[in-house]
Amino acid sequence: MLGFGKHTPPVTEALVIQALATVNDPEIHRDLVSLGMVRDIVVDGGHVAFTVVLTTPACPLRNQIEDDCRRAVGAIPGVEAITVNWDAQVPRDNRLTSRVDIGVRNAVAVGSGKGGVGKSTVAVNLAVALARTGASVGLLDADVYGPNVPIMMGAVGAKPFSRDGKKIEPIEAHGVKMISIGFLVDPKQPIVWRGPMLHGAIRQLLGDVNWGDLDYLVIDMPPGTGDVQLSLTQALPLTGAVIVTTPQAVSMADVVKSIAMFQLEQIDVPVLGVVENMSGFVAPDTGKVYDIFGRGGGQVVAEQMGVPFLGDVPIDPAVRAGGDAGTPIVVADPDAPAAQAFAAIAQKLAAGISVLNVNRPRERMFQADPDLAIMG
Repeated sequence: MLGFGKHTPPVTEALVIQALATVNDPEIHRDLVSLGMVRDIVVDGGHVAFTVVLTTPACPLRNQIEDDCRRAVGAIPGVEAITVNWDAQVPRDNRLTSRVDIGVRNAVAVGSGKGGVGKSTVAVNLAVALARTGASVGLLDADVYGPNVPIMMGAVGAKPFSRDGKKIEPIEAHGVKMISIGFLVDPKQPIVWRGPMLHGAIRQLLGDVNWGDLDYLVIDMPPGTGDVQLSLTQALPLTGAVIVTTPQAVSMADVVKSIAMFQLEQIDVPVLGVVENMSGFVAPDTGKVYDIFGRGGGQVVAEQMGVPFLGDVPIDPAVRAGGDAGTPIVVADPDAPAAQAFAAIAQKLAAGISVLNVNRPRERMFQADPDLAIMG
């Protein structure tokens, strides 16, 4: 018999929800609907539009998510056109906001086992790279004895002020809000402080600054394992830490100690990953790579300590020049290999923070439309 009268049922919002409930976030490994990442579904005949709320503007897998969504919704009979809109909402670290609510969703310490590995360079470029993705970012220079952030961000001589006599307004540069003891003391004056004074300074730099609503607060720590590290972890529940190393064996030995410090029971800060800085030099005339300090040590120590390896950054004189001039390499030359490396590391860091937060005790990442539930 001929199929006269056969009719395709209309496309409904419920069918769209069911289809999108089969699409998983590729990093969190849970479906978009149960995570609250789907909003604003509109069905107009055969045209379906919806918004996917990413866990970070720096999401490196956006294209994969879009392809999976289009494939799932496109399989619904009667769908002729699909519009995918985008938004981003960085999940909060609930431990941080419940104990010390300074307007910061996530606080990330950037530390190192020893000095001279480019820790401040990494912190500055990660903060700016995150801001360039559209995230709201702050940068706290907690390296009290060597506050280099004002130089590296091109803000030497800037003076914070207060609008209300209570909170200090942070200095802004390259899309990042920042504060440093270097803005508040004579740059020629040495800082000779004992533990209690350090503790008080850290608390003031955190709590007395009008940070606004930040997705990420990147904290440039002093090298080693000392008073400032302890003071910071006591003053603020850190979302996690990033450890910077160079490929040499002596640097890697210190990294082990730094990772172990954050993993101590009384500190208990998740290590989000290791960054290997000064990893090879690419000759501009030949493209040949010279491993001046060796290569691969950061990945080795990350594997030994059971933490992620976020990536390596090649040696590039432009990185040093940008830091001295106050224009980080991710701004001065975004296409440079070092800038691309920082951007990729920032994406991995943001993704790691999202995964960490969603795996904390919490039912949904976002407060989405309660009607977006898996039907049946």
